[in-house]
Amino acid sequence: MTAESSQFRSATQEIVYVVDDDEAVRDSLRWLLEGQGFRTTVFDSAERFLSALPVGMTGPMGGCLIADVRMPGMTGTELHDELIRRSIQLPLIFITGHGSVPMAVNSMKKGAVDFLEKPFNDEQLCMLVTSAFQKVRDEGSKGVLAKRAQELLARLTPREEQVLDRIVAGRLNKQIADDLDISIKTVEAHRANIMDKIEARTMADLMKTALAGRQG
Repeated sequence: MTAESSQFRSATQEIVYVVDDDEAVRDSLRWLLEGQGFRTTVFDSAERFLSALPVGMTGPMGGCLIADVRMPGMTGTELHDELIRRSIQLPLIFITGHGSVPMAVNSMKKGAVDFLEKPFNDEQLCMLVTSAFQKVRDEGSKGVLAKRAQELLARLTPREEQVLDRIVAGRLNKQIADDLDISIKTVEAHRANIMDKIEARTMADLMKTALAGRQG
């Protein structure tokens, strides 16, 4: 079966990419996954999968990748290493025969979602795919929140940033005043301005925005 190189989707569309040199396995996985409502695209080698990627692609790719560990030519673990080298973020589930477990475990340490030994449980595979998609959605949401937090924090003046740093560190108004050699009343005014600029109604909102902005 040839690779369906035109079937790549945007990061907002969820699709399962299957890479396996065994046609029977590819057909079986396609039947299983599409029967559970997942869209699938299959490739008969790691090389075909990579050649179908848009030139210069980096970052979140959307979807989920299922790859056999042992394949002629480029192996599944080598494919994983290449995706990491290209900074392509794609949840990966390995399927492996006996004797391939150590390699799969090593790849899990590099970020693979999980690995299943053949013959694997169909329900378990579908659960892993569902979990991988949820991870993609969660990461996407975190990215949106971090970007918004950074936009809000960019409104602060350098002095307000200094005050916020100390608020996040748990410093009291008097301690912040001493740190910055300003009055407590000035600290209170800065705090009020910070709350207003980052649209925080509570201290919890303020901390959430401050931490999200820094993590992004």
